[in-house]
Amino acid sequence: MATQLSEPQTAPKTVQELVISWEALPDDFQLEDEPLENTGQPLLAGALRESLEIAGFIKPEMLIVSNFGLCATVNNDIVVKAPDWLYIPNVKEVLPERRSYTAFLEGELPLIVMEFLSHNDGGEYSVKRSFPPGKWFFYEQVLQVPIYIIFEPNGGLLEFYELKNDRYQLQLPDKNGRHWIENMGLFLGTWQGEKEGRNGYWLRWWDKDGNLLLWGLEQIAKEKEVAEQERKEKERLIAYLVSQGIDPNNLPT
Repeated sequence: MATQLSEPQTAPKTVQELVISWEALPDDFQLEDEPLENTGQPLLAGALRESLEIAGFIKPEMLIVSNFGLCATVNNDIVVKAPDWLYIPNVKEVLPERRSYTAFLEGELPLIVMEFLSHNDGGEYSVKRSFPPGKWFFYEQVLQVPIYIIFEPNGGLLEFYELKNDRYQLQLPDKNGRHWIENMGLFLGTWQGEKEGRNGYWLRWWDKDGNLLLWGLEQIAKEKEVAEQERKEKERLIAYLVSQGIDPNNLPT
C-alpha cells in the first residue's frame, strides 16, 4: 500500500525518491524501551496536558501523549520516532496500552509534535535522509506534521515551525510572545515560574481571550481566593446592617 498520491489531504505525497506507506507493525516488532530523559522533560509534558484537561479541552477521540512512537514505512524500512509531546485530534480507537501510532491506518496525522532540547547533538534539527532518518526530516517530509515545536527549557527559547510549501518555516510570535494555533483555538507561549519543585521556563496555553489555562494547584488557589473574597464581602455586609440597627438574622429569605 505504497503512498504515491499528490493530494496532501488524503495522505502525504511521496517525497522525491522515497516510497512511504502506512502499515501495521509486525506482531514481532520490538519497540524500544522508554528513552532516557532528564527529570524536567516529564514535568514539561505533563504540565501541557494538565491544563488542557482541567480546561475541559481533551476529548475521548484525541491522543495527547509523550515519548510515544510515531510510525511509518519508508522504502520498506519501519521508522519509529518518539517526540517528547504530541497532539493528534482524532484517532479511530483509543487504546489504554497503546505505545505506537501509524497515521491514516489508525487515524489522523498529528497536528503538533514537540521536542524539548536536553543535549547538544542537534538531533531535533537532523535532516538526514538515509535510514534511520533524522527527526526534522521525518516530521517534515515523511509525516508532514503541520506544526513542529522545539523548546529549550533552560533559556526559554521557543521555536515554532509551520509546514508551508512542504517545508517548515519559523513563525514569529505575537506581541505577547505567543503563537495562535487555529485548530486548537489556543495560544501557546512560554511562562517562567515554579511547579513541582522545578523553577524555570515552561510551555503554557492561553485561550482566545488571553486567559491563562491554569494548573491544578493554581485552580485551587484561585477558588480559595474567590471564596475568601466572598467571605469578606459577607462580613462587610453584616457589619453595615448591624450599624444600621438591622439584625442580619431577621432578614427575609
